[in-house]
Amino acid sequence: MRDGVLVALDAPLLVIHGGAGVERASLSAEEEAEARKALAAALRAGHAQLKAGKPAVEAVSAAIQVLEDAPQFNAARGAVFTHDGKNELDASIMDGASNRAGAIAGVHRVKNPILLARAVMDHSRHVMMVGDGAEVFAAEQGIALVDPSYFRTEKRWQQLQQALAEEAKAQASSTPLMLPGKAYFGTVGALALDAQGKLAAGTSTGGMTNKRYGRVGDAPIIGAGTWADTRCAVSGTGWGEFYIRSAAAHEICARVRLGGQPLARAAEGVIDRDIPKAGGDGGAIALGADGSVAFPFNTEGMYRGWIGADGVPHVAVFRGEELARP
Repeated sequence: MRDGVLVALDAPLLVIHGGAGVERASLSAEEEAEARKALAAALRAGHAQLKAGKPAVEAVSAAIQVLEDAPQFNAARGAVFTHDGKNELDASIMDGASNRAGAIAGVHRVKNPILLARAVMDHSRHVMMVGDGAEVFAAEQGIALVDPSYFRTEKRWQQLQQALAEEAKAQASSTPLMLPGKAYFGTVGALALDAQGKLAAGTSTGGMTNKRYGRVGDAPIIGAGTWADTRCAVSGTGWGEFYIRSAAAHEICARVRLGGQPLARAAEGVIDRDIPKAGGDGGAIALGADGSVAFPFNTEGMYRGWIGADGVPHVAVFRGEELARP
């Protein structure tokens, strides 16, 4: 398939993304190859859980952990920097069968934020925890904490320096600063349909380059960047403010559940029409309980992939590209 839809794939099924906004000009051949390799590894890790008969949330968590550990993506180890030169991490997960969810935001030392979001869902009375309190909870739950230097990559640091230079130039000339496309893209996500026909969704991100003032995007907000119910699951990637305003992930599934729209039509309507009309852009992955899959995005590329019952991973990066075996 190309950018659009796969219909009625056999369960179990796993779908992932590593962020929209990929630009050929800023991606070397080596970086592209490493990203494809990491996508395939994430698909295999999630599929192993599904093959073993584990529930969808286990597959989502396993796949996202691999992407968080890979420095090619804007999540955990490869997270972008804030204005103050810090890495600030957000994540969420949702179990469609039970309607349970967990989310964390603004943490600095959690090695795998998706594991903390899962712990919030499974071992607390809450849905979201933030900042220092979330890290205290992580320590109580035995979730690995690392020195903040673990998350640093030179490429992300240089992206911050470029953003700061552009900001200073704009201020000096009294020119309004427009966010560059690469400033707010990244994010990783996974969706799973297990052998029992149950769905789950998860998303993890380092947020926006040069962000400040404690900004939180859509990734950890249930209904905005992540949603799963009994018929549909979605993980988004893009300019978070617009995904929050439109409750993008929930809106896609609401159009499927309440409006009777096919998954692809619902996903494309929100991602390729509603969000751009409001001034935003980005992408998403969507998965239906019937095995239908959609990969809408309106940027030059979006890291994406899927793996079905046969265990063969399929990955793609740029628009118009077949989701072929790596």
